[in-house]
Amino acid sequence: MVRTMSAHVAHPLDVAVEGGTLHAIVWEPVDEVLGEVVLVHGVTSSLHAWDDVVPLLPGYRLIAPDLRGRGASNGITHPAGMAAHAADLAALLDAANVTSSVVIGHSMGAFVSLAFAYLCPERVSRLLLIDGGLPLDVPAGLDTDTLVAAILGPTAERLSRRFASVDDYLDFWRVHPAFRDDWSATLEDYLAYDLVDDGAGMLRPATSYEITAADTLDMNTGDVLPAALAALAHPTRFLTVPRGLQNEEPGLYAPDYLERLLPTVPGVVHSRVPGFNHYTIVLSGGGAAIVAAEIREQVAAASDSV
Repeated sequence: MVRTMSAHVAHPLDVAVEGGTLHAIVWEPVDEVLGEVVLVHGVTSSLHAWDDVVPLLPGYRLIAPDLRGRGASNGITHPAGMAAHAADLAALLDAANVTSSVVIGHSMGAFVSLAFAYLCPERVSRLLLIDGGLPLDVPAGLDTDTLVAAILGPTAERLSRRFASVDDYLDFWRVHPAFRDDWSATLEDYLAYDLVDDGAGMLRPATSYEITAADTLDMNTGDVLPAALAALAHPTRFLTVPRGLQNEEPGLYAPDYLERLLPTVPGVVHSRVPGFNHYTIVLSGGGAAIVAAEIREQVAAASDSV
């Protein structure tokens, strides 16, 4: 199915990868192409996390996957981990006829983007990491379930729940502290896309807890991301926000932690974006406007360096 969105036409793209088929959308601009951008969503999210961002980027060719185990790629349950996601991005760029691109990642998508830049450096021109990608401030030595609970909290617990209808699922999210002041029709569509039939007459989130746990463990204790940061040579922007997944302060990257963290990655340019939480920096009109402006800057800088 081909859908029109603002100044783009959305083309579905399905790509054979290890373990199954990766689903993606390519938003083709109706006018001349100003640049190509890959958009990588978070740990329990989907490609429709970018639906507020896309209309703000007329002229840009935008490519976004449902990461393996999520959205319409939920049939791919193994292997998990950052290297598997990076291999999927390489296959996606091949299918979309993209040699190299600016890559944008939100939340876990930022970790995936960093791993992709490390494992396939020639495929990435610049990186924009949104509230993710750099190491999180979590204690060492936690078992997998405790680690997932420490980082994701109720986000992980939601994956085991069942819902009688889309409306029930939306009601669950309406009272979520992250969205009380930022509810929209676009958000409703994004949330509804997340649901799949559980095979017993109920609906469940598409993402499984198992793949979430495996990815969370790998991005916090695996070998790929430390190596990626040590070897980082791509120009990289890093945005953080002051509130976390439950709209709580200080968010995933507390100011005192950033003071210790940022000197260890001197090539990364950081900005703190006030007024947003971990979700609304992407999943709201105001957050999308900031992200879109950053994307335009990164594409322009990539073009200037060619």
